[in-house]
Amino acid sequence: MAFEYGPLIERYGYLATFAGTLIEGESLLILSGLASHRGYLSFPFVVLVGAVGGALGDMVFFLLGRHYGNGLLARFPRFAPAADRVHGMIERHETATILAVRFMYGLRTAGPAIIGTTKIPFLEFVVVNAIGAALWSACWAGAGYVLGRAAEDILEGVEVAPGPGSVAYG
Repeated sequence: MAFEYGPLIERYGYLATFAGTLIEGESLLILSGLASHRGYLSFPFVVLVGAVGGALGDMVFFLLGRHYGNGLLARFPRFAPAADRVHGMIERHETATILAVRFMYGLRTAGPAIIGTTKIPFLEFVVVNAIGAALWSACWAGAGYVLGRAAEDILEGVEVAPGPGSVAYG
């Protein structure tokens, strides 16, 4: 008896995408993009849900940084180099840094918290961050969608036969 993933993805896919993008989400967005390519989810809705989850998560981290960031940086000095790097980037290119920090390795969640320690107004962060979240969501969900298409092209003619681990080449 084979387990069907389709109904599970259709029922919980958007919720999983939202929950996953609140904190990190790249892997989940790739999988959601793949699910949309396979017809289980709507691609535009995956991008929207991913952007909303990513933006909301970043707003929470920004506010945590605004209220507790300097104390946490003093308590955990190992984050000081990342904070110095983000502060320097903010001083040079404020808008570009807010847009790009979610794409930088190691700064996806720490970046908004560090930005919260700056003097950037919350409303400005919300607006620029929403644009960044939309770009980020479209990028990763799009990668999953494209990878799904590429996998189909590569595996054309390969059929999964009944039984565990059986593969037939046609």
